[in-house]
Amino acid sequence: MKDTVFISDLHLLPQRPEVIDLFIRFTKEIASSADTLYILGDFLEVWWGDDDPAVEYQPVFNALTNLATENNTEIYLMHGNRDFMIGDVLAEQCHFKIIDDPHKITVQNRDCLLMHGDTLCTDDIEYQKFRQMVRNPQWQQQALTKTLEERFQLAKSIREKSQHSTIGKEEFIMDVNQNDTDKAFTDNHVDLIIHGHTHRPAIHKKMINGQETTRIVLGDWHDTGSYLRINDSSELELQSF
Repeated sequence: MKDTVFISDLHLLPQRPEVIDLFIRFTKEIASSADTLYILGDFLEVWWGDDDPAVEYQPVFNALTNLATENNTEIYLMHGNRDFMIGDVLAEQCHFKIIDDPHKITVQNRDCLLMHGDTLCTDDIEYQKFRQMVRNPQWQQQALTKTLEERFQLAKSIREKSQHSTIGKEEFIMDVNQNDTDKAFTDNHVDLIIHGHTHRPAIHKKMINGQETTRIVLGDWHDTGSYLRINDSSELELQSF
């Protein structure tokens, strides 16, 4: 019986050591008994190139390595809007595989679409323009020509602008657009979507074109660790760690 665990939006940051400690415990107590772990974006609060020595993150990277090499857990990571510069070097170092957004898998004999979730928030036009810019490979290559310090300053500037732009935005703007979410089900021929990003954990069921669909929104890790565990016989239920 295959066990698959899904997490998202940990936003790991050295300045929040309690969340890093929680994740390390999670790898030992929860993920270690799973066949597969999917990290659906915003694993790290900020990452601006695999050339970063990132000494403070080493316990996190060691935990991933141990999970993969000692427990034989397959680890897949999807980029989020905070850690989209994670590259192949870090992936090889930590023994995880980078997957595209979206990414289709099969769970419980159902076709399932995995997403970070930000592409569904199409009412936030300002953010979608930003996303298109920073996900451009040419923009990323140009950014990598800068020094680490210059990239840190760029990240700081982007975060400050993001926090400022969030002030005053209507709540619905930062949530998924329902029409585009329905379209994601029909265009990808799935009846199950799992994503994060919005920090609004919930399980939504809806009839779309005569078919019952399920959308599971993973929670963030600001207070507790939110995760979803699925095997052949489990109920679809969000859990806290």
